[in-house]
Amino acid sequence: MENIAPEQAGAALGVVDRAQRQVAEEVGLPRGYWWAMAGGWLLLGVLGNVLPQWLAGIATVAFGIGHGWLASRLLDGRRRTDRLQVSAAVAGHRIPLVVVGMLLGLIGATVLVALALDADGAAHAGIWAAALIAAVVGFGGPEILRVLRRWARA
Repeated sequence: MENIAPEQAGAALGVVDRAQRQVAEEVGLPRGYWWAMAGGWLLLGVLGNVLPQWLAGIATVAFGIGHGWLASRLLDGRRRTDRLQVSAAVAGHRIPLVVVGMLLGLIGATVLVALALDADGAAHAGIWAAALIAAVVGFGGPEILRVLRRWARA
């Protein structure tokens, strides 16, 4: 180790830095999280149409509590797979804020789509809006999160 030239040391540090950034880019939430979220989203859309409003509200709160429990275990983004767990310093501290912001945006999109479909006279506008957003979440959740993390530098 004593005979390492400054250029070699710099190159080695550069390799380590690139590897750390590459792992940080892979940090996220497991694919199963997104499909569970999509299934819950669709279920809430159906329940909102078939149940009385008070019961649909309770189901929404129950889904929120269940999601809160699951997200509290996963939301730090450090466990993308069961084989990868990185330190919080590598994962970043903004991931929970990015995910919550993303979910709030998806809720807003669901409401807007449902209102637009209802105004157009579509039957079961809530179900159709939930199905659309559930498909977006299930198929595109990780990619959307990756883009939002890049924008937020998280």
